[in-house]
Amino acid sequence: MKEVITLGEILVEIMAKKTNQLFIEAGEFLGPYPSGAPAIFINQVAKMKVPASIIGSVGDDDFGKVCLKRLIDNGVNTSLIGVNCELPTGTAFVRYQSNGNRDFIFNIRHSASAAFELTDIAKERLSTCAVLHVMGSSIFSHDVIHMMRAAIEIVKNNGGKISFDPNVRKELLGDSALFAFFKEVLAKTDIFLPSGEELFALTNKQILEDAVESALELGVSEIVLKQGSDGCAFYSHNDYFFMPSFSVEEIDATGAGDTFGATYIACRELGYSPEKSLGLANASGAMAVSHWGPMEGASSEEELNKFIDTFTESLEEI
Repeated sequence: MKEVITLGEILVEIMAKKTNQLFIEAGEFLGPYPSGAPAIFINQVAKMKVPASIIGSVGDDDFGKVCLKRLIDNGVNTSLIGVNCELPTGTAFVRYQSNGNRDFIFNIRHSASAAFELTDIAKERLSTCAVLHVMGSSIFSHDVIHMMRAAIEIVKNNGGKISFDPNVRKELLGDSALFAFFKEVLAKTDIFLPSGEELFALTNKQILEDAVESALELGVSEIVLKQGSDGCAFYSHNDYFFMPSFSVEEIDATGAGDTFGATYIACRELGYSPEKSLGLANASGAMAVSHWGPMEGASSEEELNKFIDTFTESLEEI
């Protein structure tokens, strides 16, 4: 089986312990937790027993070691991750509001997390991969745009697919050129994994049906519209269906969308139907939010099937 590859930030996350805790005063924090949207994604792909690699960089420090150990333990091929002796591993501090919103303080641009390169070895691996996953949160500089554009061209020229999760965060979207690049990526995308707002913004449409049609006309073959706890919807040229979510207690939503997308992409590479893939993806999202920490709820296919069976049995008993 060919690889799924992604590229971008690998970092640690430090999380405020209390809801509504502020960054402008002393407080308790938990971590470090291995994190970074593309790292969370590729970690889950590997948990599904699909060959998985990430092009990235960490510092030669304990934070970097924590991240590398987690990825290696879960089966990620880390040979495309550089270790930078000059810069520290990136960090993200996150606090939670009572309304469910989150605020982040990132150190990515000036850390080892932003110092990855598209080496000749990385280019060779991209030329034979099955899927390159593009994470919008990773497009945080013009250097990354240049590398991402080159990586997409390599993959498309060699028959691979592009999956794209815009994953737009207000803290990282300070440059209109970055958003313009998102539209460029969409035009090369095979599997599109947006939220509702992202779908409308990137297609310049205000009606759902028009936005879906616009994306499909660009060449997208599968759209998975993420709706959080409300479930998700699948669209293609010939099919549509809605998949409800699993109702669980939400402990930490960070990384749930990345885990969901990873499970879907992995399942499609395993040859599963969109319906089965989204059922497992919804289960993985539920498992993710049920754990504290962005990678702590990563689950194997066996664990996801067990969760689904247990959830179904509990509903039948009601």
